[in-house]
Amino acid sequence: MAAGADSCFLGFDFSTQQLKVVAVDGNLEIFHQSSVHFDSELPQFRTQGGVHIHEDKLTVTSPALDLLLEKMRSSRFDFSRVKAISGCAQQHGSVFWKTGARKTLNNLSPQQPLYDLLQECFSVPDAPVWMDSSSFRECEALEESVGGAQTLADITGSRAYERFTGNQIAKIYSWKPKEYSDTERISLISSFAASLFLGDYAPIDYSDGSGMNLMDIFHKQWSPVCLNATAPGLSERLGELTPSTGVLGTVSCYFSERYGFSHNCDVVAFTGDNPGMFFDVLEISPSVSGHHRFDAEGRKVSSFSPDVEIRALVEGQFLAKRFHAQKLGYKIVKNSRVLATGGASSNHDILQVLSDVFDAPVYTIDVPNSTCLGCAYRAAHGPTDTHRLERGSSFSEMLRNTSKPQLAVRPQAGSKEVYAPMLVRFAELEEQILQEMKPL
Repeated sequence: MAAGADSCFLGFDFSTQQLKVVAVDGNLEIFHQSSVHFDSELPQFRTQGGVHIHEDKLTVTSPALDLLLEKMRSSRFDFSRVKAISGCAQQHGSVFWKTGARKTLNNLSPQQPLYDLLQECFSVPDAPVWMDSSSFRECEALEESVGGAQTLADITGSRAYERFTGNQIAKIYSWKPKEYSDTERISLISSFAASLFLGDYAPIDYSDGSGMNLMDIFHKQWSPVCLNATAPGLSERLGELTPSTGVLGTVSCYFSERYGFSHNCDVVAFTGDNPGMFFDVLEISPSVSGHHRFDAEGRKVSSFSPDVEIRALVEGQFLAKRFHAQKLGYKIVKNSRVLATGGASSNHDILQVLSDVFDAPVYTIDVPNSTCLGCAYRAAHGPTDTHRLERGSSFSEMLRNTSKPQLAVRPQAGSKEVYAPMLVRFAELEEQILQEMKPL
């Protein structure tokens, strides 16, 4: 049952290159969208593709929430109508809050922008994000400490990956012990974003927390053996975990007084961008730098002809996604289907290759900013008082009248015979590359 017509819900997406927001009304219809593109609209931070890339491969995103909310206010957006907010963020990024930062969060002055207020709140100014590929040694140490890659996967859902947050934390502890010692809380970017709205530290949700190589996915709590192998005092710095649908509290007085949010506006747990709504194409490939081309005999080559290069790029991307999805436990069975979103989902030729590689039909949904929209839906589903949704109504029931995915393409005849052996060959070549890139 949808909320009243005067209600609205916000979904935020703190992605790598931009910050976006979608507003839906009580009938779940989009009526407002806005965004801030980091490179073009915040040139003072000199980002490229939304990040700084350092020699050690650590990266950092730009602040943008102030600018986004000011844009909304300039468009006369009525924040008082907002009943709840939720959001998502690029996964595997970490924010290190300096000792004393919580007190600052609890006492934000509505007369100043967040950027000015939070300048001294971070013990590690350059926050690592998902592009970090510098923690190979930490990954090896973590796997060894728990009894091997398979044991780690049995606990956390995956072997150790360079970009996963636990290994980023281990590197910070090893390389910057003073900064780690001066850290009172470590957030994921998703829980960092929720913390801004709460005016207090927000817990990490189960879903985003499962991509850290630190969480026992079966018991939904931090794994002691993984914590101990990563850094001392880590449990206290991470805080408690929370269900991904939980209501964390209401927006802080800062947002009520500065922008006019209702004091009763709920903050629903923020999560990673993948589970925010749809699957993301960047999240299940290994962190390997460089260009690696092989001919039909398995020999490395420097280039292909333009037509072969394009085909190889598209096929290689999709083979990588299928291979690593299967390594994480996903199975392509008879009723499997692929849901494609984003700009490339309008290209029939690309979708056909995707369908052929996965040997499954591909569906698309004609919805802009699908991840933001998913978070707005989650915001609408989270609150449970009588003026909003009926208590106990399911998420799927709430969405029964929204847009449904439409069939775009089916696998071509014979595609399985073509791509099954290619998948095996892809796995062999990837392992070869990984072995070659191991440090001596």
